[in-house]
Order: sequence, then structure tokens, then C-alpha cells
Amino acid sequence: MEGEGTPEAVESDSTDPETFPREYVVKLRKESAGFRERAKRADDLATRLHTALVDATGKLADSRDLPFDEAHLSDSEALQEAIQSLLTERPHLASRKPMGNIGQGATNEAEAFGLGGLLRAHAN
Repeated sequence: MEGEGTPEAVESDSTDPETFPREYVVKLRKESAGFRERAKRADDLATRLHTALVDATGKLADSRDLPFDEAHLSDSEALQEAIQSLLTERPHLASRKPMGNIGQGATNEAEAFGLGGLLRAHAN
């Protein structure tokens, strides 16, 4: 107890770096790793939600063409404006809707269904 008040004891306390027990450091590292995993999961889910929102509009052929922006998740008008701006700059990214005869093979004009025709076909 006599050495506590001496200048040598005070100097040695101030020059030693602050250290923590190993168990405490391991606990902090695990906790930080958990937070990093949760943040990464939240980022992944936000990206998936953004992709789903862009797909739901049906305006782009590939929803990954629109870069992720967190503002698009909460503001649908910002999302619509971003899509419209992208389509103005790059119209080839718009979704295409097949119309007309698109090579689906020969189709015959079907006759209207009638009970009399069905009975005649099975009468023989």
C-alpha cells in the first residue's frame, strides 16, 4: 500500500495501455459479428424488395437494370420517375409484349360447339 502514492506507481499506471480480459474481447467480437450479419441480411432483403418492386411495374425487361436506391423503397413516385428516366435514356431496356401471331404454329378456326354435332359424331 505504501507504493500506491509514489510517483513511480502513478507513472507506470499511465503508461500501460488499457487492456481488457480475453473473454470480454471475444464477447464483443461475437456481438459485432452478429450486428454485421444482421446488417448484411437487411441489405440483401432491401435489394430483393427493390427488385420485386421494379418487377411489379412491368416496365423493364430485367429489373436488375435499374440500380438500387434506398429512396425507391419508400417513395413509389421516385421509383416511377427513375424507371421513366432510365427508359428515356435506354429505350431498349423496356419490356416487350408479344402480340399477334408470333410463330406459335398453325391454328385452325374452331367451329362453334353444338350438341347436335357431338351426337352426330358419336351416332355411328
